[in-house]
Amino acid sequence: MRDVAIVGVGQTPVREHWDQSLRHLGHTTVQAALADAGLETVDALYVGNMLSGELSGQEHLATLIADFSGLRGIEAAKIEAACASGAAAMHMGVLAVASGWADAVVVLGLEKMTDTLPAESLAGLAMATDQDYEAAHGVTLEALAALLMQRYLYEYDVPRKDFAVFPIIAHDNAMGNPHAMFHLRLTPERYERAPITTPPLNMMDGAALADGAAAVVLMPYEQARARGSGKRLVRVAASVSATDTLSLHDRVDPLWLEAAAISSHKAYTQAQVTPNDIHFIELHDAYSILAALALEANGFAPRGKALELATSGALARDGRLPINTMGGLKARGHPVGATGVYQIVEATLQLRGEAGPNQLERAHVAMTQSMGGPGSTVVTHILVGE
Repeated sequence: MRDVAIVGVGQTPVREHWDQSLRHLGHTTVQAALADAGLETVDALYVGNMLSGELSGQEHLATLIADFSGLRGIEAAKIEAACASGAAAMHMGVLAVASGWADAVVVLGLEKMTDTLPAESLAGLAMATDQDYEAAHGVTLEALAALLMQRYLYEYDVPRKDFAVFPIIAHDNAMGNPHAMFHLRLTPERYERAPITTPPLNMMDGAALADGAAAVVLMPYEQARARGSGKRLVRVAASVSATDTLSLHDRVDPLWLEAAAISSHKAYTQAQVTPNDIHFIELHDAYSILAALALEANGFAPRGKALELATSGALARDGRLPINTMGGLKARGHPVGATGVYQIVEATLQLRGEAGPNQLERAHVAMTQSMGGPGSTVVTHILVGE
């Protein structure tokens, strides 16, 4: 297997893109990534997307983007894994290059969620749950997150207000990200005053519906180094996908994200690192509780101690383990199928030293993790700046 490098990135601002279709968002972002890589074409295009058919009436999405972007003739496929679709597409792209199947690949994460009424978008998101035993009874992803938080509060007897640290960090970091949806600082007082949506979750515990697209270009590492583009190379040291039960009620312990644990620990082995070697993490904070559970499953905090780690200041941009350095899902925005690729783009910018006012002093080994559903699919990547 060949080592894989990220040689180009592109992204659009996350917001309500009512004036652009899926094809226009995709085209703009693919061309930006190709320009950054100094390439005009590639061998394959993998598109991470969850809801193009349901919300936009458009399937056959990858071929549409390839056609509209002047890449006719290449292999093109849409990859769907709920909210982890973008990261799953990245995994497919890494496998294609590492195996020798392709020498240059574009991975695009793409989603439009705001052209429909919120009820339609939320119903689409509920398709990530078990239709027979969850969605048919009115269960939504937010309801599942609320159940997890309620159980966490009961099991570990922690203050609910301590969950505020996750959205506060996200909003602080989004202030320096021009592509983020929200440029508004969040205080503990504002968090506690936020209206309850699904008890015990409040409005600040969840990420907003959004539109957006992000893309990366992958090449074999040795070929990328020989090209000498002048940009700092970023090597994909690990790419691992894992699954858990689809239904939350089928899990032996709902507070343990088994797929996250499997995915991250396989990634550590693949990259030959430990949790202590990770300099920063882009976590899946679609809901605050998922960020806490991920920290524990990934080996960064003992069970029930994620909030203690968070409130210690360790996860801030100047802490020992910064998270969501460009705003995360909560403040950058969460266009579901694109989110996993946004994480890769943001980590790459940090590793290149191109993160602007959000640049970390220590940024050599990055971890990104994206979840489909309440941890039913989890894709972890470890990136190394060379």
